[in-house]
Amino acid sequence: MNTSVLVEMVVRTMECINGERERERERERERERERERERERERERERERERERERERWFRSVVVCRPLARVCLMGLLFSPVLTAACEPESDIYMRFMKSHKCYDIVPTSSKLVVFDTALQVKKAFFALVANGVRAAPLWDTEKQSFVGMLTITDFIIILHRYYKSPMVQIYELEEHKLETWREVYLQATFKPLVNISPDASLFDAVYTLIKNKIHRLPVIDPVTGNALYILTHKRILKFLQLFVCEMPKPAFMKQTLGELGIGTYNQIAFIHPDTPIIKALNIFVERRVSALPVVDESGKVVDIYSKFDVINLAAEKTYNNLDITVTQALKHRSQYFEGVMKCHKLETLETIVDRIVKAEVHRLVVVDERSSIEGIISLSDILQALVLSPAGIDAQQH
Repeated sequence: MNTSVLVEMVVRTMECINGERERERERERERERERERERERERERERERERERERERWFRSVVVCRPLARVCLMGLLFSPVLTAACEPESDIYMRFMKSHKCYDIVPTSSKLVVFDTALQVKKAFFALVANGVRAAPLWDTEKQSFVGMLTITDFIIILHRYYKSPMVQIYELEEHKLETWREVYLQATFKPLVNISPDASLFDAVYTLIKNKIHRLPVIDPVTGNALYILTHKRILKFLQLFVCEMPKPAFMKQTLGELGIGTYNQIAFIHPDTPIIKALNIFVERRVSALPVVDESGKVVDIYSKFDVINLAAEKTYNNLDITVTQALKHRSQYFEGVMKCHKLETLETIVDRIVKAEVHRLVVVDERSSIEGIISLSDILQALVLSPAGIDAQQH
Protein backbone atom coordinates (compact mmCIF):
# COMPACT_ATOMS: atom_id res chain seq x y z
CA MET A 1 0.00 0.00 0.00
CA ASN A 2 1.54 3.30 -1.05
CA THR A 3 2.03 6.15 1.36
CA SER A 4 -0.59 8.50 -0.12
CA VAL A 5 -3.36 5.91 0.22
CA LEU A 6 -2.30 5.19 3.79
CA VAL A 7 -2.31 8.88 4.63
CA GLU A 8 -5.74 9.29 3.06
CA MET A 9 -7.08 6.36 5.10
CA VAL A 10 -5.64 7.84 8.28
CA VAL A 11 -7.15 11.23 7.46
CA ARG A 12 -10.57 9.70 6.79
CA THR A 13 -10.35 7.65 9.96
CA MET A 14 -9.51 10.76 11.97
CA GLU A 15 -12.36 12.64 10.30
CA CYS A 16 -14.74 9.83 11.23
CA ILE A 17 -13.44 9.81 14.79
CA ASN A 18 -13.67 13.60 15.06
CA GLY A 19 -17.11 13.56 13.47
CA GLU A 20 -18.30 10.95 15.94
CA ARG A 21 -16.81 12.93 18.82
CA GLU A 22 -18.59 16.07 17.62
CA ARG A 23 -21.86 14.18 17.30
CA GLU A 24 -21.38 12.81 20.81
CA ARG A 25 -20.69 16.33 22.10
CA GLU A 26 -23.85 17.54 20.35
CA ARG A 27 -25.82 14.69 21.89
CA GLU A 28 -24.41 15.63 25.30
CA ARG A 29 -25.35 19.28 24.72
CA GLU A 30 -28.87 18.16 23.79
CA ARG A 31 -29.04 16.02 26.91
CA GLU A 32 -27.92 19.04 28.96
CA ARG A 33 -30.57 21.20 27.29
CA GLU A 34 -33.17 18.56 28.11
CA ARG A 35 -31.96 18.47 31.72
CA GLU A 36 -32.24 22.27 31.85
CA ARG A 37 -35.76 22.09 30.41
CA GLU A 38 -36.65 19.53 33.07
CA ARG A 39 -35.18 21.78 35.77
CA GLU A 40 -37.27 24.66 34.43
CA ARG A 41 -40.38 22.46 34.46
CA GLU A 42 -39.59 21.53 38.06
CA ARG A 43 -39.14 25.20 38.96
CA GLU A 44 -42.52 25.94 37.38
CA ARG A 45 -44.11 23.08 39.32
CA GLU A 46 -42.56 24.47 42.51
CA ARG A 47 -43.87 27.95 41.70
CA GLU A 48 -47.33 26.43 41.19
CA ARG A 49 -47.07 24.59 44.50
CA GLU A 50 -46.03 27.84 46.19
CA ARG A 51 -49.01 29.65 44.67
CA GLU A 52 -51.28 26.90 45.97
CA ARG A 53 -49.69 27.12 49.42
CA GLU A 54 -50.19 30.90 49.36
CA ARG A 55 -53.86 30.45 48.50
CA GLU A 56 -54.23 27.98 51.37
CA ARG A 57 -52.43 30.31 53.80
CA TRP A 58 -54.64 33.21 52.79
CA PHE A 59 -57.86 31.20 53.08
CA ARG A 60 -56.71 29.88 56.47
CA SER A 61 -55.99 33.40 57.71
CA VAL A 62 -59.37 34.58 56.41
CA VAL A 63 -61.20 31.71 58.11
CA VAL A 64 -59.41 32.14 61.44
CA CYS A 65 -58.72 35.85 61.71
CA ARG A 66 -60.74 37.72 59.11
CA PRO A 67 -64.40 36.62 59.02
CA LEU A 68 -65.54 39.88 57.42
CA ALA A 69 -63.09 39.46 54.54
CA ARG A 70 -64.32 35.90 54.10
CA VAL A 71 -67.94 37.04 53.92
CA CYS A 72 -67.00 39.70 51.35
CA LEU A 73 -65.16 37.18 49.18
CA MET A 74 -67.89 34.54 49.27
CA GLY A 75 -70.58 37.17 48.75
CA LEU A 76 -68.75 38.47 45.69
CA LEU A 77 -68.10 35.04 44.16
CA PHE A 78 -71.56 33.61 44.66
CA SER A 79 -73.83 36.64 44.39
CA PRO A 80 -77.15 35.98 42.59
CA VAL A 81 -76.40 38.75 40.11
CA LEU A 82 -73.23 37.03 38.94
CA THR A 83 -74.47 33.46 38.91
CA ALA A 84 -77.63 34.41 37.04
CA ALA A 85 -75.90 36.53 34.44
CA CYS A 86 -75.21 35.09 31.00
CA GLU A 87 -72.14 37.25 30.51
CA PRO A 88 -69.53 37.94 33.21
CA GLU A 89 -69.64 41.57 34.27
CA SER A 90 -66.71 43.75 33.25
CA ASP A 91 -66.46 45.29 36.72
CA ILE A 92 -65.91 42.00 38.61
CA TYR A 93 -62.26 42.83 39.44
CA MET A 94 -63.20 46.35 40.51
CA ARG A 95 -65.82 44.96 42.91
CA PHE A 96 -63.36 42.34 44.17
CA MET A 97 -60.91 45.12 45.07
CA LYS A 98 -63.64 47.22 46.69
CA SER A 99 -64.74 44.25 48.80
CA HIS A 100 -61.28 43.68 50.30
CA LYS A 101 -59.32 45.86 52.67
CA CYS A 102 -55.60 46.52 52.60
CA TYR A 103 -55.40 44.51 55.81
CA ASP A 104 -56.49 41.41 53.87
CA ILE A 105 -53.30 41.42 51.83
CA VAL A 106 -50.94 41.83 54.80
CA PRO A 107 -49.18 38.49 55.47
CA THR A 108 -49.52 36.98 58.94
CA SER A 109 -45.71 37.16 59.10
CA SER A 110 -43.42 39.42 57.08
CA LYS A 111 -40.28 41.54 57.31
CA LEU A 112 -40.46 45.32 57.09
CA VAL A 113 -37.23 47.34 56.87
CA VAL A 114 -37.51 50.81 58.48
CA PHE A 115 -34.76 53.45 58.63
CA ASP A 116 -34.35 56.22 61.18
CA THR A 117 -33.64 59.58 59.56
CA ALA A 118 -30.52 59.84 61.74
CA LEU A 119 -28.96 56.89 59.87
CA GLN A 120 -25.99 57.52 57.57
CA VAL A 121 -26.82 57.54 53.85
CA LYS A 122 -24.13 54.96 53.08
CA LYS A 123 -25.42 52.54 55.71
CA ALA A 124 -29.00 53.00 54.53
CA PHE A 125 -28.28 52.04 50.92
CA PHE A 126 -26.08 49.13 51.97
CA ALA A 127 -28.98 47.98 54.17
CA LEU A 128 -31.32 48.11 51.15
CA VAL A 129 -28.89 45.87 49.26
CA ALA A 130 -28.35 43.51 52.20
CA ASN A 131 -32.10 43.06 52.71
CA GLY A 132 -32.92 42.79 49.02
CA VAL A 133 -35.54 45.56 49.15
CA ARG A 134 -36.10 48.51 46.84
CA ALA A 135 -37.42 51.00 49.40
CA ALA A 136 -37.92 51.57 53.12
CA PRO A 137 -40.09 53.92 55.22
CA LEU A 138 -38.23 56.68 57.08
CA TRP A 139 -38.95 57.24 60.76
CA ASP A 140 -38.33 60.62 62.38
CA THR A 141 -37.66 60.06 66.09
CA GLU A 142 -38.26 63.71 67.01
CA LYS A 143 -41.63 63.85 65.25
CA GLN A 144 -42.45 60.27 66.26
CA SER A 145 -43.88 59.59 62.83
CA PHE A 146 -43.04 58.31 59.36
CA VAL A 147 -41.96 61.17 57.13
CA GLY A 148 -41.12 59.59 53.79
CA MET A 149 -39.64 56.71 51.84
CA LEU A 150 -36.03 56.03 50.89
CA THR A 151 -36.00 54.56 47.39
CA ILE A 152 -33.55 53.65 44.67
CA THR A 153 -34.87 56.68 42.80
CA ASP A 154 -33.32 58.89 45.51
CA PHE A 155 -29.97 57.21 44.90
CA ILE A 156 -30.32 57.75 41.15
CA ILE A 157 -31.23 61.44 41.57
CA ILE A 158 -28.14 62.05 43.69
CA LEU A 159 -25.86 60.30 41.18
CA HIS A 160 -27.49 62.16 38.29
CA ARG A 161 -27.15 65.54 39.97
CA TYR A 162 -23.73 65.31 41.59
CA TYR A 163 -21.66 62.92 39.46
CA LYS A 164 -18.42 64.76 38.65
CA SER A 165 -19.88 67.90 40.20
CA PRO A 166 -17.32 70.61 41.10
CA MET A 167 -19.56 71.58 44.04
CA VAL A 168 -19.58 68.36 46.05
CA GLN A 169 -18.01 64.91 46.00
CA ILE A 170 -20.21 61.81 46.01
CA TYR A 171 -18.21 60.24 48.83
CA GLU A 172 -18.96 63.31 50.97
CA LEU A 173 -22.70 62.87 50.48
CA GLU A 174 -22.72 59.30 51.71
CA GLU A 175 -21.41 60.39 55.12
CA HIS A 176 -24.47 62.60 55.72
CA LYS A 177 -27.47 61.53 57.75
CA LEU A 178 -30.64 60.78 55.84
CA GLU A 179 -32.43 63.82 57.29
CA THR A 180 -29.66 66.18 56.09
CA TRP A 181 -29.46 64.44 52.75
CA ARG A 182 -33.19 64.80 52.12
CA GLU A 183 -33.41 68.42 53.26
CA VAL A 184 -30.35 69.69 51.43
CA TYR A 185 -29.88 67.52 48.36
CA LEU A 186 -33.35 66.17 47.60
CA GLN A 187 -35.35 69.30 48.39
CA ALA A 188 -36.41 69.80 44.76
CA THR A 189 -37.91 66.31 44.58
CA PHE A 190 -39.07 66.04 48.19
CA LYS A 191 -42.66 64.84 48.55
CA PRO A 192 -44.74 64.23 51.67
CA LEU A 193 -45.31 60.59 52.53
CA VAL A 194 -48.29 59.00 50.79
CA ASN A 195 -49.74 56.18 52.88
CA ILE A 196 -52.97 54.27 53.37
CA SER A 197 -54.97 52.87 56.27
CA PRO A 198 -55.31 49.09 56.69
CA ASP A 199 -59.10 49.64 56.65
CA ALA A 200 -59.03 51.27 53.21
CA SER A 201 -60.08 49.12 50.26
CA LEU A 202 -57.63 47.61 47.78
CA PHE A 203 -59.46 49.64 45.15
CA ASP A 204 -58.39 52.81 47.00
CA ALA A 205 -54.83 51.43 47.16
CA VAL A 206 -54.72 50.84 43.39
CA TYR A 207 -56.08 54.33 42.74
CA THR A 208 -53.59 55.93 45.15
CA LEU A 209 -50.61 54.11 43.63
CA ILE A 210 -51.48 55.01 40.05
CA LYS A 211 -52.72 58.56 40.69
CA ASN A 212 -49.58 59.51 42.63
CA LYS A 213 -47.27 57.66 40.22
CA ILE A 214 -45.63 55.79 43.09
CA HIS A 215 -44.56 52.16 43.27
CA ARG A 216 -44.77 51.62 47.04
CA LEU A 217 -47.59 52.47 49.40
CA PRO A 218 -47.00 52.01 53.15
CA VAL A 219 -49.94 50.62 55.10
CA ILE A 220 -49.90 52.62 58.36
CA ASP A 221 -52.26 52.12 61.28
CA PRO A 222 -53.78 55.59 61.97
CA VAL A 223 -54.29 54.77 65.66
CA THR A 224 -50.87 53.37 66.62
CA GLY A 225 -48.86 54.97 63.84
CA ASN A 226 -47.23 51.59 63.13
CA ALA A 227 -46.22 50.62 59.59
CA LEU A 228 -47.70 47.20 58.83
CA TYR A 229 -46.72 46.48 55.24
CA ILE A 230 -45.65 48.01 51.94
CA LEU A 231 -48.21 47.60 49.16
CA THR A 232 -47.02 47.45 45.54
CA HIS A 233 -48.68 46.95 42.16
CA LYS A 234 -47.07 43.51 41.97
CA ARG A 235 -48.39 42.33 45.34
CA ILE A 236 -51.90 43.56 44.62
CA LEU A 237 -52.03 41.91 41.18
CA LYS A 238 -50.63 38.67 42.60
CA PHE A 239 -53.34 38.74 45.28
CA LEU A 240 -56.02 39.19 42.61
CA GLN A 241 -54.52 36.40 40.49
CA LEU A 242 -54.90 33.96 43.40
CA PHE A 243 -58.68 34.23 43.07
CA VAL A 244 -59.15 34.86 39.35
CA CYS A 245 -59.98 31.21 38.70
CA GLU A 246 -62.83 31.47 41.23
CA MET A 247 -64.48 34.39 39.43
CA PRO A 248 -66.32 34.80 36.13
CA LYS A 249 -63.98 36.04 33.41
CA PRO A 250 -64.81 39.41 31.82
CA ALA A 251 -64.97 39.44 28.02
CA PHE A 252 -62.14 41.99 27.76
CA MET A 253 -59.68 39.40 29.14
CA LYS A 254 -59.97 37.57 25.80
CA GLN A 255 -59.18 40.70 23.80
CA THR A 256 -55.67 41.42 22.55
CA LEU A 257 -53.35 44.22 23.64
CA GLY A 258 -53.77 45.78 20.21
CA GLU A 259 -57.56 45.79 20.54
CA LEU A 260 -57.51 47.20 24.08
CA GLY A 261 -54.72 49.72 23.49
CA ILE A 262 -53.13 48.98 26.87
CA GLY A 263 -49.53 50.11 27.35
CA THR A 264 -47.21 52.82 26.06
CA TYR A 265 -46.30 52.81 22.37
CA ASN A 266 -45.06 56.33 21.64
CA GLN A 267 -41.65 57.84 22.40
CA ILE A 268 -40.35 54.70 24.13
CA ALA A 269 -37.15 55.43 26.04
CA PHE A 270 -34.41 52.89 25.34
CA ILE A 271 -30.63 52.53 25.40
CA HIS A 272 -27.91 50.54 23.63
CA PRO A 273 -25.40 48.00 25.03
CA ASP A 274 -22.61 50.60 24.82
CA THR A 275 -24.62 53.41 26.46
CA PRO A 276 -22.74 54.83 29.50
CA ILE A 277 -24.46 54.29 32.84
CA ILE A 278 -24.56 58.03 33.56
CA LYS A 279 -26.61 58.56 30.37
CA ALA A 280 -29.03 55.82 31.43
CA LEU A 281 -29.42 57.52 34.83
CA ASN A 282 -30.13 60.82 33.10
CA ILE A 283 -32.91 59.16 31.09
CA PHE A 284 -34.38 57.61 34.26
CA VAL A 285 -34.63 61.06 35.85
CA GLU A 286 -35.67 63.11 32.81
CA ARG A 287 -38.20 60.63 31.36
CA ARG A 288 -39.45 59.36 34.76
CA VAL A 289 -39.33 55.73 33.67
CA SER A 290 -38.39 52.74 35.80
CA ALA A 291 -36.76 50.55 33.14
CA LEU A 292 -34.96 50.97 29.83
CA PRO A 293 -34.97 48.26 27.14
CA VAL A 294 -31.49 47.61 25.75
CA VAL A 295 -31.63 47.55 21.94
CA ASP A 296 -28.81 46.36 19.66
CA GLU A 297 -27.77 47.94 16.34
CA SER A 298 -30.39 45.91 14.43
CA GLY A 299 -33.19 47.20 16.66
CA LYS A 300 -33.64 43.90 18.53
CA VAL A 301 -34.36 43.98 22.27
CA VAL A 302 -31.49 42.10 23.94
CA ASP A 303 -31.71 43.14 27.61
CA ILE A 304 -33.33 45.55 30.03
CA TYR A 305 -31.76 47.95 32.53
CA SER A 306 -34.04 48.81 35.44
CA LYS A 307 -33.76 51.17 38.39
CA PHE A 308 -33.27 48.15 40.63
CA ASP A 309 -30.09 47.26 38.70
CA VAL A 310 -28.65 50.64 39.73
CA ILE A 311 -28.47 49.52 43.37
CA ASN A 312 -25.64 47.20 42.31
CA LEU A 313 -23.54 50.36 41.95
CA ALA A 314 -23.95 50.84 45.69
CA ALA A 315 -23.29 47.17 46.41
CA GLU A 316 -20.11 47.19 44.32
CA LYS A 317 -19.29 50.79 45.31
CA THR A 318 -18.59 51.61 41.67
CA TYR A 319 -20.65 54.79 41.53
CA ASN A 320 -17.52 56.93 41.13
CA ASN A 321 -17.16 55.55 37.60
CA LEU A 322 -20.45 55.94 35.79
CA ASP A 323 -18.82 56.11 32.36
CA ILE A 324 -18.79 52.31 32.11
CA THR A 325 -21.28 50.83 29.66
CA VAL A 326 -24.59 49.23 30.50
CA THR A 327 -23.21 45.86 29.36
CA GLN A 328 -20.32 46.14 31.82
CA ALA A 329 -22.65 47.15 34.65
CA LEU A 330 -25.04 44.26 34.02
CA LYS A 331 -22.25 41.73 34.56
CA HIS A 332 -22.92 42.21 38.28
CA ARG A 333 -26.57 41.31 37.93
CA SER A 334 -28.03 38.44 39.94
CA GLN A 335 -27.58 34.96 38.49
CA TYR A 336 -31.34 34.48 38.82
CA PHE A 337 -32.11 37.01 36.08
CA GLU A 338 -34.04 35.06 33.44
CA GLY A 339 -33.84 37.55 30.58
CA VAL A 340 -36.17 40.16 29.13
CA MET A 341 -39.83 39.22 29.46
CA LYS A 342 -41.62 40.06 26.20
CA CYS A 343 -45.08 39.93 24.70
CA HIS A 344 -46.86 40.71 21.44
CA LYS A 345 -49.80 42.95 20.56
CA LEU A 346 -51.77 39.93 19.33
CA GLU A 347 -51.66 38.20 22.72
CA THR A 348 -54.71 38.41 24.98
CA LEU A 349 -54.83 40.37 28.20
CA GLU A 350 -55.42 37.09 30.06
CA THR A 351 -52.13 35.70 28.70
CA ILE A 352 -50.30 38.92 29.55
CA VAL A 353 -51.55 39.00 33.16
CA ASP A 354 -50.66 35.34 33.67
CA ARG A 355 -47.15 35.85 32.27
CA ILE A 356 -46.31 39.00 34.24
CA VAL A 357 -47.52 37.45 37.52
CA LYS A 358 -45.68 34.16 37.01
CA ALA A 359 -42.46 35.91 35.98
CA GLU A 360 -42.74 38.30 38.95
CA VAL A 361 -41.59 41.25 36.85
CA HIS A 362 -42.79 44.85 36.77
CA ARG A 363 -43.27 45.20 33.02
CA LEU A 364 -43.24 43.37 29.69
CA VAL A 365 -41.57 44.69 26.54
CA VAL A 366 -43.96 44.60 23.58
CA VAL A 367 -42.08 43.43 20.48
CA ASP A 368 -42.88 42.53 16.87
CA GLU A 369 -42.01 39.28 15.09
CA ARG A 370 -38.38 40.46 14.69
CA SER A 371 -38.07 41.22 18.44
CA SER A 372 -37.94 44.94 17.66
CA ILE A 373 -39.42 47.13 20.38
CA GLU A 374 -42.98 48.37 19.92
CA GLY A 375 -43.94 49.40 23.43
CA ILE A 376 -44.01 48.72 27.16
CA ILE A 377 -46.84 47.36 29.28
CA SER A 378 -46.47 47.86 33.03
CA LEU A 379 -48.22 46.59 36.14
CA SER A 380 -49.74 50.05 36.45
CA ASP A 381 -51.24 49.74 32.94
CA ILE A 382 -52.70 46.33 33.81
CA LEU A 383 -54.26 47.41 37.11
CA GLN A 384 -55.68 50.50 35.42
CA ALA A 385 -57.35 48.25 32.82
CA LEU A 386 -58.59 45.57 35.23
CA VAL A 387 -59.71 47.70 38.16
CA LEU A 388 -60.05 51.41 37.41
CA SER A 389 -61.20 51.59 33.77
CA PRO A 390 -64.38 49.54 34.49
CA ALA A 391 -65.19 52.20 37.12
CA GLY A 392 -64.77 54.94 34.52
CA ILE A 393 -61.58 56.21 36.19
CA ASP A 394 -58.34 56.97 34.35
CA ALA A 395 -55.88 57.66 37.16
CA GLN A 396 -52.94 57.65 34.72
CA GLN A 397 -54.14 60.94 33.23
CA HIS A 398 -54.18 62.82 36.57
